Amino acid sequence: MMQSGRLQQRIELQRLTEAVQPSGAVVKTWATYAKGKAELRQAGVSEFLTTYGEGVADNAVFVIRWLPGVSVSDRIKHGGKLWNIVAIAEIGRRRGLELRAVAV
Repeated sequence: MMQSGRLQQRIELQRLTEAVQPSGAVVKTWATYAKGKAELRQAGVSEFLTTYGEGVADNAVFVIRWLPGVSVSDRIKHGGKLWNIVAIAEIGRRRGLELRAVAV
């Protein structure tokens, strides 16, 4: 269950975009498409060790209000640190999202 009082961490959701410069060169950059608050949970050992083989210090779970269009090709910016989204689970019916992430 998601409790709004626990959504205390400010995050940005970013997506890789392409921009064409006046010279005609294509440049890929990360653009923020959503800002909001999230609950940050450290991922448990059993959640990530079997799949990704890394320590739990670089793994986290962000719980946010439901937002359409979030995908595993996106990333999270939180406190100056970047996180790649590796799995998304919907909480309830359009109530929230659980974003499992690995530090870049």
